[in-house]
Amino acid sequence: MKPVRKAVLPVAGLGTRVLPATKVMPKEMLPVFDRPAIHHVVAEARAAGIEHFVFVTGRNKAAIEDYFDTAYELEHTLEAKGKTALLDTLRAELPDPGACSFVRQQAPLGLGHAVWCARDVVGDQPFAVLLPDMLMRAETPCLAQMTAAYGEVGGNIISVQEVPREDVSSYGVIEPGRTRGALIEMTGMVEKPAVADAPSNLMISGRYILQPEIFALLESQTPGAGGEIQLTDAMLSLMRSSPFHALPFEGETFDTGSKTGYLRASAAYGLADPEHGAEVRAILSGLVGR
Repeated sequence: MKPVRKAVLPVAGLGTRVLPATKVMPKEMLPVFDRPAIHHVVAEARAAGIEHFVFVTGRNKAAIEDYFDTAYELEHTLEAKGKTALLDTLRAELPDPGACSFVRQQAPLGLGHAVWCARDVVGDQPFAVLLPDMLMRAETPCLAQMTAAYGEVGGNIISVQEVPREDVSSYGVIEPGRTRGALIEMTGMVEKPAVADAPSNLMISGRYILQPEIFALLESQTPGAGGEIQLTDAMLSLMRSSPFHALPFEGETFDTGSKTGYLRASAAYGLADPEHGAEVRAILSGLVGR
């Protein structure tokens, strides 16, 4: 069984749900407390043993590439002013040289197409996909939980979370089969089903471990919902020949695809910050009490 060492991060989206903040800034660079949202996603992947990050970008996303590079002028200024703690933090959080690749998705043709754009960098290896809109927080990071499960069963792993039954029409949900410890064998997936038709209330929550055979399926796939190449369609095809398991994620999920989602995420990460958490709590309590 080959280990999961590469991760694909689709970051080409326009962020229309959080305009005008994303008019000139990538939505992935909007701050969640003291770091850009994409920083939290990459940190989760690094904690799971990911060694190479493939960012699938679009126009106006250069700030993401710059963020994961050395800022020579800034580092020189910090060093000259003796701000060594800040300098050490910046350097410690940089990916290793050559650990990031950036490929361009020239047109918004869907998540499946974005993943397919990473095919040459990923090669013939299992890989992770992390949707940057979804921030997952837990004592053991979500992708680390998944790679541990992958080490037991191999194949393909998808993280899921329970949602209220009345909300299933807003999400993609799985069709569950037998359980194997914490894992659930998958027999299918349904995108935004009617409440009465939903096979479960287990939402697909934006983290995947996939086998490389999915690239050939994406290459020949016709557009699906919304006229886009859907990753879900390719996974359903791959399911006929490769096992799929769902892993219920133990932790909190924050959807930063909306303005209130960003607010909730920033508040939660601020409250959890060991240095500023108490101050954040006092500020939020004061605002609520007005």
